[in-house]
Amino acid sequence: MNQEKRGEIFRRLRAANPNPTTELNYSTPFELLIAVILSAQATDVGVNKATARLFAVANTPQAILDLGVDGLKQYTRTIGLYNAKSENIIRTCQMLLEKHGGKVPDNRADLEALPGVGRKTANVVLNTAFGHPVIAVDTHIFRVSNRTGLAKGKTVAEVEKKLDKWTPAEFKKDAHHWLILHGRYTCIARKPRCGSCVIHDLCEFRDKVED
Repeated sequence: MNQEKRGEIFRRLRAANPNPTTELNYSTPFELLIAVILSAQATDVGVNKATARLFAVANTPQAILDLGVDGLKQYTRTIGLYNAKSENIIRTCQMLLEKHGGKVPDNRADLEALPGVGRKTANVVLNTAFGHPVIAVDTHIFRVSNRTGLAKGKTVAEVEKKLDKWTPAEFKKDAHHWLILHGRYTCIARKPRCGSCVIHDLCEFRDKVED
């Protein structure tokens, strides 16, 4: 995979979807942060159902803190690992109020210091809420990057490092969304839909599925 092919891959993904974005529903950086914390090992559809109920009654750090852990769990109990996630969210709300004036910080160090926020979650918030040109590598992006040859790596960190290095600057802001959507709907895990793939001829996957 060379830079010319990488550039063409992103040009085609952009042509197919000029304005990609997350499928998580949110209206503020705080709502996005909460949704992303809940999304670990859960579907966006499931998270959106839960947050629709939650955000209707509490969509600020203070409002969620006022619910308390048990109150919050009434809205998150349909989500996997909801006990730990709810506790992390309450602690995150406390920290946002105590250290950041109730605002979501727009830098990696402060985001990763929040309970329940790792590098991937921080990258999603930095990219989607604040427009930083960073790429959060989830299972979809890890698969697409390795399968296509775009950025091969044995670990998430290795793939992220290579994507950051090799993704042309003009595409970096939206690369996360293009790649995750491509992995979710076209380059799926068990049987990739190669026949309808816009980068079929550029992909270096040896076992393409033609039907």
